[in-house]
Amino acid sequence: MSTPLQDLEQALQRSLESSVIGLESVIHSITIAIVARGHVLIQGAPGLGKTLLSKTLAAALGGSFKRVQGTADLMPSDIIGVHVFDNARNEFSFRPGPLFTEVLLFDEINRAGPKTQSALLEAMEERQVSVERKLYRLPINFLVLATQNPRDFEGTYPLPESQLDRFMLRLDLSYPMREHELQVLNRYGTIVAEPATATGSVRAPVVITPELLLAARQAADAIHVAPELAEYVLNLAKASREHTALTLGLSTRGALALLRAARIEAGLRGAQFVTPDDVKAVVPQVLPHRLMLSSEALLEGTAESDIARRLLEQVPVPR
Repeated sequence: MSTPLQDLEQALQRSLESSVIGLESVIHSITIAIVARGHVLIQGAPGLGKTLLSKTLAAALGGSFKRVQGTADLMPSDIIGVHVFDNARNEFSFRPGPLFTEVLLFDEINRAGPKTQSALLEAMEERQVSVERKLYRLPINFLVLATQNPRDFEGTYPLPESQLDRFMLRLDLSYPMREHELQVLNRYGTIVAEPATATGSVRAPVVITPELLLAARQAADAIHVAPELAEYVLNLAKASREHTALTLGLSTRGALALLRAARIEAGLRGAQFVTPDDVKAVVPQVLPHRLMLSSEALLEGTAESDIARRLLEQVPVPR
């Protein structure tokens, strides 16, 4: 008998496979973020289906959806909104920008400048926006799906550390397996086919109802976390803060994200309690983008994912 968490993942997998191919593990991770109300950063080279995946997911989630294309000249007001003068009322009124939605797709976020990227900080953390000393609330299920190209690509800006920490997960897309890529060519290779990334051609129906989402979150909250497991997460955080190859380790927000992700990971496999293996399973998505390498580590070609693996090897596993 399946649990609400497993029902949620199965519904997403069935819905998204109509448009995206070979991304089952990515959809599994996105399920964790949706249940935990966490934002998702999807990284990969151009042309791997990041935008199509995000649009199809937004369609499956239902609710309002807006898209922002990251460009060098994008301004914060283009996202948040502006005040315009209303002649009829003889006063300024606020016109909300695309940020006021339930699912926001920020495509190629690292092509926007740091000032524009920082405009998302309050929205991502507190689900609210302050404009001209007035507070505007965002939907309770506000979700940011952001895509970015690798940072060594031309025309990209590194995301601020404070913003990276607000993304619960970073998912790295690599080139698909040959059989999956062949299915993509067969499905989308015809001339008369509708564009795969056009908003109107996303074929995923709305499958995530509010009732199913609430049941999944309640099931996740019911999963037991032993004190030793919480200590294990804190030991990983402490080890990252003291690592000689890092200038910035795991924050308290990051430790919370790791524990929540491990809790949902346990629920997705049908367990009633979290094990160290659940923590290890979500570390590659939760940790690396929060770690800042020292200049010496960068010169040596060390990657954040390498440090994350070393931390798992160094920190003792509780019995």
